[in-house]
Amino acid sequence: MRSELQIDVRYYETDQMGIVHHSNYIRYFECGRSDMMAKAGLPIEKIEEAGVVLPVVSVECRYKYPAKMGDRLTIVTCVNEVPRAKLVINNDIYNQDGVLLCEGTVVLGFLDSARNRPVRCPESLATIIENNL
Repeated sequence: MRSELQIDVRYYETDQMGIVHHSNYIRYFECGRSDMMAKAGLPIEKIEEAGVVLPVVSVECRYKYPAKMGDRLTIVTCVNEVPRAKLVINNDIYNQDGVLLCEGTVVLGFLDSARNRPVRCPESLATIIENNL
């Protein structure tokens, strides 16, 4: 499953030199993830309404080049395998010139929101991912 989202760098995301602060890339990953899920027909809110929350287990981000004020970013978000106990999401962020700025991986778990206990991936999500691989 793959999705692309374009966003413009906003002033508040940058430092005094006009460079995007490193913490914002994690937010960009989340924007891409939310957009991908919505485009697939299963927004994260729907999964949560069904009693499953998706906590972040780990985040890895490898910075290549800085994003700058005025850049238009393309966030490429991919899921390459059907999840069972965790959802692994790969992210690449490019600028308007096609330069790879960073790449990363976010791992999400699945918790029963009422019991706060680990559960398997909801069948609805697994089916959507399987149908889009």
